Amino acid sequence: MKFLLLLVLQAAVSGAVPLTNNTGPGESDVVFAQRYLVDFYGLEMETIPTAKMKVNRNFMEDKIQEMQQFLGLKVTGKLDPSTLDMMHRPRCGVPDVRNFRVMQGRPVWKKRFLTYRINNYTPDMRPEDVDYAIQKAFQVWSDVTPLKFKKINAGEADIMIQFAYGAHGDYSPFDGRNGILAHAFGPGPGIGGDTHFDEAEIWTKSYKGTNLFLVAVHELGHSLGLDHSNDPSAIMFPTYSYVDPNTFHLSADDTRGIQYLYGRPEKRQPSSNPDNRDPTICDPNMSFDAITTVGDKIFYFKDRFFWWKLPENPEISVSLISSLWPTLPSGIQAAYEIGARNDVFLFKDDKYWLISNLRPQSDYPRSIHSLGFPYSVKKIDAAVFNPLLYKTYFFVDNQYWRYDERRQFMDPGYPKYTTTYFQGIGPKIDAVFYYNRHYYFFQGSYMLEYDVVYNRVTKMLKSNTEFGC
Repeated sequence: MKFLLLLVLQAAVSGAVPLTNNTGPGESDVVFAQRYLVDFYGLEMETIPTAKMKVNRNFMEDKIQEMQQFLGLKVTGKLDPSTLDMMHRPRCGVPDVRNFRVMQGRPVWKKRFLTYRINNYTPDMRPEDVDYAIQKAFQVWSDVTPLKFKKINAGEADIMIQFAYGAHGDYSPFDGRNGILAHAFGPGPGIGGDTHFDEAEIWTKSYKGTNLFLVAVHELGHSLGLDHSNDPSAIMFPTYSYVDPNTFHLSADDTRGIQYLYGRPEKRQPSSNPDNRDPTICDPNMSFDAITTVGDKIFYFKDRFFWWKLPENPEISVSLISSLWPTLPSGIQAAYEIGARNDVFLFKDDKYWLISNLRPQSDYPRSIHSLGFPYSVKKIDAAVFNPLLYKTYFFVDNQYWRYDERRQFMDPGYPKYTTTYFQGIGPKIDAVFYYNRHYYFFQGSYMLEYDVVYNRVTKMLKSNTEFGC
């Protein structure tokens, strides 16, 4: 099966005449078809002789045949019902045939680590659902290539994502509901790579309305350098059709196309070679939300994700929190394990969850105030269990509390200032875990090893040193 490659680094994504899915009052099928062919098949109306209707018809017939052939219709050159039906289907705003100047070289990103930013959110969906749909769409492409993607919340990203109505500053206005759903620009500087979704659509995470995940996979294919495919089973086919996102997979045509541009995914190998390092985890400014041991592994939480590794082994794996614990929220802020009981406690805001033998317990979440915190405490910054004392330390701002796990009661005389008892630590802690008679405190991009017997800092390293960075 053939696939088409985007031949320009930065190209207009639709014609100057807006396309709507419904012909207006008195508008003929011919006028609608002309607008469609102008937008998506390079029909140049100004070059059609108006005095010679036969020549005019020939120009139209040629373009209709081109469209029918590309979209797998019976090639008649006429506006038959199947052709008009295809023209009226919701679709991508990127043309199927281009008449632009061909640039030298293939339009691909020259780097393998790309950033993206969601400039604004559709009111049709919860922001966390939008984040998840976009993240999953990027993952579709990262799963079959060496590319890695990271979401940033400020500044200029390689791929800027936005929802917009009508004209929105790129000379490719949207046309209202059920016409053009979205469009994207090929790899390159400036607007290159950017992806725009028509806010007039009803965006959803299900079969209702327009599924954001499916459209995002398609548009990000353009952002990475793919053009439209003429394979109806491909996600890069121009028109929208719903498939269950939970069972979605790239067609062979999509996979061949993207791997032609970027190659196959690299096998993960623990190595000191910089080419084999995870670009996200090796960010020199990397910080974590929470860290805890879980059995023989260490879990590092950040936003919607967690990384896990074995102690003293640089190889690391990453997953979504929801992939292991679907009922838990993202953005875990503190965590600790009581290994003897196979219990892991996870905290976010004023609630906490119990994971026992890797299974969330049904009578959670509970309020942190049930542990004995005053109502002035709204969240926990970090927590760690000391198996030698069988007590848990909770860090909040520049203070800490101590909880007796046997008595299930907060020890009297707390809170105390962190810097007073933990010399060389603080005042504010992002994350902490216990391993082999040491606490490992994380503050910003640094990790401090702390001897629990001698009560002193024994080592200070970058927070991602243990990952082979």
